[in-house]
Amino acid sequence: MLDIEYPILSAGMGPNLLGEETGAPVELVVAVSEAGGLGVLGASGYSIDELRQSIREIKEKTDKPYGVDLLLPKNLAGADELAGAGAADIPLSDILKTLPREYQDWIAKMRDDLGLAEVEIIVKSDNTTMRPKEAVQVCLEEKIPLFCSGLGNPGWMVEDAHANGVKVLAITGNTKNAKRMADAGIDLLVAQGHEAGGHTGRIGTMALVPPCIDAAYPVPVLAAGGIADGRGLAGALAMGCVGVWVGTRFLATTEGGAPDSIKQNIVEASDEDTRVSTMFTGKTLRSIYSRFHDAWNASGLEPLPFPMQIMISSTLLRAFIDQNIGDYIGGFAGQASALIHEIKPAGEVLADMVEQAADILTKKLPESVTVK
Repeated sequence: MLDIEYPILSAGMGPNLLGEETGAPVELVVAVSEAGGLGVLGASGYSIDELRQSIREIKEKTDKPYGVDLLLPKNLAGADELAGAGAADIPLSDILKTLPREYQDWIAKMRDDLGLAEVEIIVKSDNTTMRPKEAVQVCLEEKIPLFCSGLGNPGWMVEDAHANGVKVLAITGNTKNAKRMADAGIDLLVAQGHEAGGHTGRIGTMALVPPCIDAAYPVPVLAAGGIADGRGLAGALAMGCVGVWVGTRFLATTEGGAPDSIKQNIVEASDEDTRVSTMFTGKTLRSIYSRFHDAWNASGLEPLPFPMQIMISSTLLRAFIDQNIGDYIGGFAGQASALIHEIKPAGEVLADMVEQAADILTKKLPESVTVK
């Protein structure tokens, strides 16, 4: 279907809503696709123009298939205000002043307690998450091979996508949405388990994948969550998946867009060092544990709706990073971090994954079967 050699897709880990690169830049997309998998551009924080430029840059660097991942949330808090700003650049400090007083007071307290300098960040009112229909149109005009909806149901754009020769992938964390998305006409479904980094659901991968395969049939399913090597790939294929969607392992690569400190956090993390919290985006999201989790939990505040919660977390995270307050910086990552022990090129990661899975499927599994 995708005209790729190996059934491995890199997850579309994009820059945050403020445009700060944290995941899957062009270099990672190209590296994965050139190695025989399919690299996916995480474009959730790009401006509309940056999205088009990045797609064209990928085309210049590889003739292999690739994908683009956008967030298509059902509801967007603050969308009207940002869209009506009349300019592409909005100071984050102006947005923070519109938040309820208790949130402003907590930000001020965090700054006082930790000696944080106020940082100015510019929010793009024309970013792809706040203008999803325009972003989707760019993808269709550029005739990308695969459109991926990292959040939300892309059913509304499937017909137009197919008319432009674009395949559509959606991600689910439960069987109800698996059926709903399959009925919408998508081409591929990712069943992403609770183990996954970034936005994630409540059901573990092993319990989620088989019923999603049944619910989505005949739409083919890829597995995600806790997969970082060939054993995970072999297991996904054994369950009936057509491939895997891999995030954390490709984030911790030479080409991965995360800062080096966050990559190192992944390498050093154990299987118990991640937490699921709403403090980053207002939606459940898994990341490496840091003292930021404790501070948010102690605040007693409820998360603001997506994406306004991002405004709170971003202003503090930027200060933590700028002032190198390491114990408050975790980074988005899944429980598969415990399987990752070094940072190396994405092409090597993919090749190792393929080799290990092939060895398991062609040698180790047959040798373990006793025929009576």
